Amino acid sequence: MKKPDLFVSAALFMAMAVPLAMTTTSVSAEGERYILVSHAPDSDSWWNTIKNGIALAGAQMGVEVEYRNPPTGDLADMARIIEQATASKPNGIITTLADYDVLSGAIKNAVDQGINVIIINSGSPEQAREVGALMYVGQPEYDAGHAAGLRAKGDGIRSFLCVNHYISNPSSTQRCQGFADGLGVQLGPQMIDSGQDPAEIKNKVLAYLSTNPGTDAVLTLGPTSADPTIAALQENGMAGDLYFGTFDLGTEIVKGIKAGIINWGIDQQPFLQAYLPVIVLTNYDRYGVLPGNNINSGPGFVTKDGLTLVEKYAGEYR
Repeated sequence: MKKPDLFVSAALFMAMAVPLAMTTTSVSAEGERYILVSHAPDSDSWWNTIKNGIALAGAQMGVEVEYRNPPTGDLADMARIIEQATASKPNGIITTLADYDVLSGAIKNAVDQGINVIIINSGSPEQAREVGALMYVGQPEYDAGHAAGLRAKGDGIRSFLCVNHYISNPSSTQRCQGFADGLGVQLGPQMIDSGQDPAEIKNKVLAYLSTNPGTDAVLTLGPTSADPTIAALQENGMAGDLYFGTFDLGTEIVKGIKAGIINWGIDQQPFLQAYLPVIVLTNYDRYGVLPGNNINSGPGFVTKDGLTLVEKYAGEYR
């Protein structure tokens, strides 16, 4: 059996050996409490893996963990949630940095209050340093997009549609820009602001491909945009014929890879983005030890040949 074409941290295998608790909190052994704040709306199921990651780490380390997010994905609301989390005086805050201008003030305030912060998923190592965070755990988004573009170029791709469902998040644009640079083309109107409504995404994809029939490939940035794009290609008869790459994994994405509709998925391993910061913060609080570098949780390409473990844990740990 072929293994997935990605590097998997030993922590992931160690984590999977322990049953996941049914709640997101556990009895604290030494009083530590950590809060993870994301920018995700309640409707984005991709973040279930993040929730599972902090729950499992909390159970293993014997600490209290909590997941908070703005229900609609509003970033001003997220900043207020970070401020509320800071006021509750946790030992640490784990947070995404989806928009530096909107969120950096609240994060810097937490650091000024003596709260240890780790940035995950969005933002960059440089921005993490600027706000005073201990470290960054995530995928270098431009590099991931660039690697995907080089792969697609090697497969003969020259033009593409990038379906950007979160265009206000700079990390999303970095993915599209990296892909364009990997192909050696300019990024322009082929990156569309699809929004997050599935029906709207589907219609915008159908409209673009109808207007631009020479498009070689489509790139989506996660399940939110990938799932409706799959439906669009099934409707217009292009499923399995149009080159299709996507970031992130999810149940429908895994099915699409297995069915030959999607050529590959880029896994940033969100489980590790939630799991590892809890481990790092707990050991830092207890023993004063801290990794010297930021942690890259991705990227890794997942193809049809390496789906066994991914399919088994899609939407849960992968």
